[in-house]
Amino acid sequence: MTVWREDVLGAGFECTDLELGSDSEGPLVAALVRALPTPRGLWERILGRERSLEDVDVLYVHGWSDYFFQRQLAEFWTSRGARFFALDLRKYGRSLREGQTPGYIEDLDEYRVEIELAINEIRESQDPAATRRKLVLLGHSTGGLVLSLWAHKHPGYADALILNSPWLEFQLTGTVRQVVAPIFNLRAKFSPHDLALQADLGFYMRAQQQTCSPQELNTINLQWRPERAHAALNGWMRAVLLGHARVSEGLSIDAPVAVLLSKRSVLALKWSEDMTRADTVLDVGTIAEAALRLGDCVTVCRIDGALHDVFLSSPEPRAEAYAQLERWLIGWQAATRHNA
Repeated sequence: MTVWREDVLGAGFECTDLELGSDSEGPLVAALVRALPTPRGLWERILGRERSLEDVDVLYVHGWSDYFFQRQLAEFWTSRGARFFALDLRKYGRSLREGQTPGYIEDLDEYRVEIELAINEIRESQDPAATRRKLVLLGHSTGGLVLSLWAHKHPGYADALILNSPWLEFQLTGTVRQVVAPIFNLRAKFSPHDLALQADLGFYMRAQQQTCSPQELNTINLQWRPERAHAALNGWMRAVLLGHARVSEGLSIDAPVAVLLSKRSVLALKWSEDMTRADTVLDVGTIAEAALRLGDCVTVCRIDGALHDVFLSSPEPRAEAYAQLERWLIGWQAATRHNA
């Protein structure tokens, strides 16, 4: 029986550890966080009123140099009746142990272990007498890449895939990736733990400091989510580029996919106020094009003024991101009911 403990986010959140074995740096775990919807009131039950996502479970996976801390995102789902779960992948956030290299992995497919353990936990916690609950995978940035590759290899598991600024291609173009990939392949072979690049100038965090409320930022653990991203090492960079190459070749995800992106990018070496209204991490045009290679049913939603994490943008684009998500979910649910 799974033992849940109080999470660092406090009331309404619990977490548990998923054991993953060990590697050269020691024992490996992934942390699974959950937030459950409040039970329906007496009159709601008497009148048979159901919230819109009563039969949905959500599994969220964070991006690079990140972890799950977004209470408002969880509230969006639980207020509509969904059960919300979030994974801190091995060596990230709640899963990071002393002596481990933050976020380091040499093959993105290795994440299948914690993803599948999390899904098993989600399914085993369902009421066996109730109708099967739908599974929605929700990924941000590198987490979006990880979930896209997993969904491609595991058809029939997810009922929908929602991606928040997924890192589906190297910055600028696939041509640049093809040029730099052999360099990282060689470096990864001989010095996988050496620094590949460190291009984060802290602009993304600075933009969030201007767009997010103090309550959101005050709870962030800066060891888990530093102002400048963790160092990207050769072995990890090679794994990401191989993932990009697989997306470029085309995936066949069988679930409908929604991709939420900022309308524009600002990739510069000097701070400007424009960075509070744009993606400062990825080239969103390149990502929008790459998204169309994920499967046969892909919706791309562009949000004016959004940051790299569209749900951490300033109030107006953030509200638009949630509105776009809700509209997509309404259509998705109507389609699933029609096909049932």
